[in-house]
Parts: sequence; structure tokens; C-alpha cells
Amino acid sequence: MTHPASASRPSAAVKILVVEDERDLALGIRANLEVEGYEVSIANTGEAVFAEVSRSNPDVIILDLMLPGMSGYDVLAQLRRDGSDVLVVILSARGEEIDKVRGFRTGADDYVTKPFGVMELLARIQALLRRRAAAPQMSPALAFARIGDATVDVTRQALIRDGQEIPLTPKELALLLALYRKADRIVTRQDLLREVWGYAGDVTSRTVDVHIAELRRKIEADPANPKHIVTVWRAGYRLRA
Repeated sequence: MTHPASASRPSAAVKILVVEDERDLALGIRANLEVEGYEVSIANTGEAVFAEVSRSNPDVIILDLMLPGMSGYDVLAQLRRDGSDVLVVILSARGEEIDKVRGFRTGADDYVTKPFGVMELLARIQALLRRRAAAPQMSPALAFARIGDATVDVTRQALIRDGQEIPLTPKELALLLALYRKADRIVTRQDLLREVWGYAGDVTSRTVDVHIAELRRKIEADPANPKHIVTVWRAGYRLRA
């Protein structure tokens, strides 16, 4: 891997945890990230991630899926169950759509397939960091958002429906609030990709559709015939709040 001189440097030290059992690859990723000004640590097993997260409190985790012992999917699921909203970029040779869907459903913020370019990885990380930095502060009016017979409790990152608390992943919550802020208006997939994932330009991805399907499963009485998150053909989505 070579150092991309054109990448912009972070304005402050950002901590990144590289979770990768291939030593040379992990060291190569760390070297490139450190040149860009990031503070980087490495974990080579899934079990080691939690001790490192507790020690260094990283801003971003670059997570391989095929790890000895605890898999990357299991690591990610446990992080989200523990309430961590750390940005997670899956970096894996498993490039099938089903693998990506599972990763996003489990709570990944992005998914990069091997082999990969360092410039692409850096751009993905920078986009995620920009999105998080630019995220608007939550107003009191959105602390509890009412959608049909469900209430979104932002502080608890959960959906309350029929007296049951249904956890939301960080991305599901961000996507739901992005739709809520534009309730009853059409929001395109590209708008949602830019606002929630930080992408710019024309990005072809089913990422939004996957997350919308998960939100419908949690919100709608009949996800196959949604009443609240509706598809506007050839345009995008609209939330009927």
C-alpha cells in the first residue's frame, strides 16, 4: 500500500482501532493512517477489541470479519448491544451482497471489500467523520418523535411500541430522524446517503433500502404494506409522521 499524498489530514487527533489478524496488512493500514495524522492501535482478535475500546475509546474501528475466535459480526453486534456508537467500517474479502446487508443490519457504518485502495479507505473514513462532525444537535422537539403508534426515544436510542422497547442501531436512528425532519416530503436516496452516511455525488448503493427495510420491520404493523415509511416510485421515500 502506498501513501496517498492528496488526502486531507484530520484537524485533530482521531483515534482509529484496526481489527485485523493478518499482521502485515494491519501494520500497513496503521502506517498509512499514521502518516495522515491518525492515532492508531491494533487488535488481532475479536476478544481483544473490547479491552482496547475500553482503554483507548477509539473514534473509528476498521473491522475485519474473518477473525480467529469471535467473528467480526459478533464483535459488532456486541458493541451495539453495549450501546457503543463508535463508527465502524467493515473491511472484508467477503464481498457478496448478503454479507454487506448483514453488516449494515448489525450496525456497520460502511463496508469496504478487499482488495482495496488506501485512498478509498481514507475517503470513507473522512466522510464518516465529516458527517458525524456536521450532525445537528438534537433539539428538545426531537427528543421524542411520534410516528404512528410508536415513539422514538432518541436519548435511549430505541423505539417504544405497544409498551415494548425496540433498540435502534445508530444508523437506523439517524436515518429515521433524517426522514422525520422532512416529514411528508419526498427524500431521495442520494439525499439520505449524503445526510446520514456522508457520501457526496452520485452513489449507487442499496444501503438506504436495507436500512429502510429494517426500520419498517420495527415500526410498521405490516412491513410489506407500510403506512408510515412509504416508497415514492423513482423518487425516494416519504415519512408520514
